[in-house]
Amino acid sequence: MIAILGAGKMGEALLSGVLRAGRRPSDLIVTARREERGALLRERYGVEVATNADAARTAGTLVLAVKPQDMGALLDELKGHVTPGRLVISMAAGIPTAFIEARLPDDVPVVRVMSNTPVHVDEAMSVISAGTHASEEHLKLTEELLTPVGKVLRIPESLQDAATALSGSGPAYFYYLVEAMVDAGILLGMPRAAALEMVIQSAVGAAVMLRDSGDHPVMLREAVTSPAGTTISAIRELERHGVRAAVIEAIEAARDRGRELGSG
Repeated sequence: MIAILGAGKMGEALLSGVLRAGRRPSDLIVTARREERGALLRERYGVEVATNADAARTAGTLVLAVKPQDMGALLDELKGHVTPGRLVISMAAGIPTAFIEARLPDDVPVVRVMSNTPVHVDEAMSVISAGTHASEEHLKLTEELLTPVGKVLRIPESLQDAATALSGSGPAYFYYLVEAMVDAGILLGMPRAAALEMVIQSAVGAAVMLRDSGDHPVMLREAVTSPAGTTISAIRELERHGVRAAVIEAIEAARDRGRELGSG
């Protein structure tokens, strides 16, 4: 039995993904802060809705999908109901496994996860890290849960804040770039719908080539960049405006904010 505690947007996305992967609704329990939210999830997916304490007593795997600022209160609710035989999976940005372990009984295994919004279309990037008491078996159980909704990568927990900045927030950077490119198309006289379609397909095609070719992104970019051509003129402007440095600094800022969230 798997319990998803705090089934907001990410929690619901994981719920729908594991159901699409073949798990039965009877294998899942969800909790929600608002009664009407719980009723909606029950109606939409046919899953049991319970209190946090009841879910913790019943399920063998607990997925903590609440916001970072709500984690302390949730752990206070769970403290008397979680035994060392349970697996606790945290999806809260910035919250270290030590924070969770300190508020649960000794020897409870905790695995930290950072996923991202493409979980909605089974294309998530999820990175996982073991806490002090989590074994190879617990990592494999976590991978089994997350693989149906995308790719899973193991990393040391010391890199989790970097992963949050890079892949957790990553989709937003691409949407931002798409937005800017569509605006450029409109400036050049392109209808918005046509500009959006061209940019989306360019992004999809580029991503598939990057994933499937095995080539370094520099090689793929150079293949588009002809001598004295249009692309190199655009690249020159991006470099002149410091876009590369801005991206690096933006991701560093996201990493730092993740650390702030974790420290309260």
